[in-house]
Amino acid sequence: MKKLFYLIAIGSFLLLASCEDDSTNNIVNSNDVVETAQTGSWSISYYNDSGDDETYHYVGYSFSFADGGVLSAQKGDQTITGTWSVGNDDSTTKFIINFSAPEIFEELSDDWHVVERTESIIKLEDVSGGDGSVDYLTFVRN
Repeated sequence: MKKLFYLIAIGSFLLLASCEDDSTNNIVNSNDVVETAQTGSWSISYYNDSGDDETYHYVGYSFSFADGGVLSAQKGDQTITGTWSVGNDDSTTKFIINFSAPEIFEELSDDWHVVERTESIIKLEDVSGGDGSVDYLTFVRN
């Protein structure tokens, strides 16, 4: 009877462990992130650089994440291009952005951790290797 109890207890534990919600583990499927990013255009609704809200630099820009890793930010006649990709590192989905110019867009260049993804929002964060400060970047669908 004790063996049956232990088998049921272990089986229940394993079943519960396998059914955990991914959001509690901070796991976001990289394929879902790619599919979401490539659908439509995006705006930056929030950018916080080490405690400083710098969202205002990106007001009016529309971001597109195209096939082949082409990233473009457009505002009026101005288009700024960069690259993007999504990968996994240390069981974390990363959203990698790279702009070589201008300087305010270079600030966005990083390998961001994806902390949330829905059909209309992509929330990213990055912990600095130097002082441990955290940067936050949020894209919302236009």
